[in-house]
Amino acid sequence: MFTFPRIRIILFCVIAGILSGCAKEAPPPPEAPPPPVEVITVQPEPVTLTRELPGRTNPYLVAEVRPQVTGVIEERLFAEGGIVEQGEVLYQLDDAIYRADVTSARASVARAEAALELARLNADRTLGLFESNAVSQQERDDAVAQLHLAEADLEFSRANLASAEVLLGYSRIVSPISGRVGRSSVTKGALVTANQPEALVTVQQLDPIYVDVTQASRELLALRKALAAGDLEEAELPVTILLEDGSVYEHPGTVAFSEVTVDPTTGSFILRIVVENPDHLLLPGMYVRAVVGAGIREQAVLVPQKAVLRDANGNATVMVVRDNETVEQRAVTVTRAVGNRWLVSAGLVNGDRVITEGLQLIQPEMQVQIVEKQASNAADSNE
Repeated sequence: MFTFPRIRIILFCVIAGILSGCAKEAPPPPEAPPPPVEVITVQPEPVTLTRELPGRTNPYLVAEVRPQVTGVIEERLFAEGGIVEQGEVLYQLDDAIYRADVTSARASVARAEAALELARLNADRTLGLFESNAVSQQERDDAVAQLHLAEADLEFSRANLASAEVLLGYSRIVSPISGRVGRSSVTKGALVTANQPEALVTVQQLDPIYVDVTQASRELLALRKALAAGDLEEAELPVTILLEDGSVYEHPGTVAFSEVTVDPTTGSFILRIVVENPDHLLLPGMYVRAVVGAGIREQAVLVPQKAVLRDANGNATVMVVRDNETVEQRAVTVTRAVGNRWLVSAGLVNGDRVITEGLQLIQPEMQVQIVEKQASNAADSNE
């Protein structure tokens, strides 16, 4: 007979055997699928390389108006801050003295003309008498000399009249250029002197207007080397002006010239840009930025900025999918940003598949599942 303790032992062995058999028959867990990643296929494309440079606006023409004669200001004939035209009268001086000088000079001309007429009649009469041997050679020569002297006196009187008229004209101080007039430094009743150091007012032509930007000489050197090597193609590109608030100015500019001397303290030179300014939105002294085209690269390799990673040493890398769908970490050289993409100068070739999404799920040599994305869709619309 089986005792109770023996029955317990038998039951325990049976249950343990059943549990052990069940554990052996459980299937293994399924393998995790390869993580999905989004890639772009590298396709070289032409791209216009630009450089954003800081600068200041300067007037196209500047005229500091000063008096050319001495006198008391009788009237100011312009509104401060308004627009004046070339030749428009700005100030009127008290011209009584200058008008009197003109009148006196005209009288001198009249006297000289009368004296010339008398000398001409006397010379004609003397020459007639000389031909009939009625006067001497000396008398003939004296008459001719008097005629020439009267002609010279008339020319001298006319020159004095012209000078007096010029001084009278200077009593009306006019604008030498068209533009916006500034604040007047004098008022009615003020005494001004000829060629005084202080300007009465300043007139500035603001349409067009200059934008003077600074560029590092090393950038110019790199650009010339790239053009000489054929990496870039030179092109006349319009200049985009960015205002202080970051908005784009509606009128593009053109490069007028670049300074031939580099500032030794900053290592930069001035690049002057001419911009239309019909509404006078740009005022002298404003801070702006100019997007200047450097050239066109026909076979540029561009990748989204989010695809470029940095290792512990700061070196740029990207994750590339091989033909066998495994991941390769590849070092690249990036030179500059173009919109929301990096320009890659080394490390990638046509046809490489660069991972742009799912980077946080992968490691080098890992198998991945690819979701293709066109490179053109990765470009920023504002590029």
